[in-house]
Amino acid sequence: MSSPAGPFSDGGDQELGRLLDRFQQDVAAIERLSEQMTAVKGRGEAAQGRVTVEVTSAGALSGLVIDPRAMRLGSAELAAAILEASARAARDAARAADDLVAPFIAGTVLEDAGPRGRDAPQEGAAGRDGGARRR
Repeated sequence: MSSPAGPFSDGGDQELGRLLDRFQQDVAAIERLSEQMTAVKGRGEAAQGRVTVEVTSAGALSGLVIDPRAMRLGSAELAAAILEASARAARDAARAADDLVAPFIAGTVLEDAGPRGRDAPQEGAAGRDGGARRR
């Protein structure tokens, strides 16, 4: 006695099978995106490169390098430099994350609503300090 064809077997609905295949591809792509987002690191510098900060895509501090010459700045100025470098690193990570997400939202209503959409203010060249590193 043979078993009846399942809904996703060769004898099942071909359109449903194609939809399932597409869904599985989409899920795999989203899983890859999630892994890539986790790997995003933003980098920022301040005080003429004497302070370097690295943050994750979530904004968590993942690296801090203070050149010994930066110790001459004084505590208030050093703190300000660390905050400035952190803000730059966060913007850098956000740009990298935006670049990863852009293909997923292209052609949807989300495309114009995001940070790279036409409603977003454009950042000038002064705030740029290199591309994000993905590890």
